[in-house]
Amino acid sequence: MNSDKKNPYLPALARIVKITPETEGERAIKTFRAEIIDENADSFNFQPGQTIMVSVFGKGESMFAISTSPTRKNIEFSVMRVGRVTLKLHQLEEGSIIGIRGPYGRGFPVEDWYGKNILLIAGGIGMAPLRSVLHYVIDEREKFRDVTLIYGARTSKDLVYRNELETLQSDDINVWLSIDTEEEGWFKVNWDKPEETVFPPETRHFTGFVPMIVLAVKPEPENTVAIVCGPPVMIGFTVQNLEKLGFGDKQIYSTLENKMKCGIGKCGRCNIGSVYVCKDGPVFRYDEIRKLPSDF
Repeated sequence: MNSDKKNPYLPALARIVKITPETEGERAIKTFRAEIIDENADSFNFQPGQTIMVSVFGKGESMFAISTSPTRKNIEFSVMRVGRVTLKLHQLEEGSIIGIRGPYGRGFPVEDWYGKNILLIAGGIGMAPLRSVLHYVIDEREKFRDVTLIYGARTSKDLVYRNELETLQSDDINVWLSIDTEEEGWFKVNWDKPEETVFPPETRHFTGFVPMIVLAVKPEPENTVAIVCGPPVMIGFTVQNLEKLGFGDKQIYSTLENKMKCGIGKCGRCNIGSVYVCKDGPVFRYDEIRKLPSDF
């Protein structure tokens, strides 16, 4: 036995250096920034779209998308409070020690997208993995053409990273935010025929589901890569609408979020047929997704 071989289940020690509350309520979301503090610090390299397994010692571990770009030289992940481990994470304070192992899986092929228009479409906590691409594109802005972000949540209070996203709107980056329920100051799209919506040029806040906003905004498919993340129903309808606009399957990328326990393709919790989401994903091009078993 090779005693130098690293145990793949052994996490690196990390310190939480910043906690940012994103949303409140029963399913509150917080963003954590962490730094590796043991001898593995220099070897932690990741790609946009990859995941990490985060441990709260004595309580358990869960998989999360890395929500920032490697160009930022830090590790961030956003956590919705939905179970035992996420509850304990939300109870931690800055300075707390956690475990991190990874990164895992296949990330977004951002270098293949140089010279292309980037269209980011997200719903709810699905903005977390897309934020990793957004940060990368911002930091390497000269390598990409037009950048458009369409992001929606149930209400304005449920929008993750809202303050950050609001400041990005410029001639260089188009940011379109949407909510499902009507609120003052949010322009309501034509729910019956969203593609016929006429809105003032300065409007960037909409009432309508994300797939509707896609039809209302009408992004051009030529030389464009579309990345879609969010609830499965939202992804399905969004892809249908992208197809109506002329996008092909090879232009569309998404992530799958099957339950991942080990992160290294050993436990079989995340497999879809012969595909293991933790190893072969979580990022997939849409022509790859269409080849997966239809009942997954």
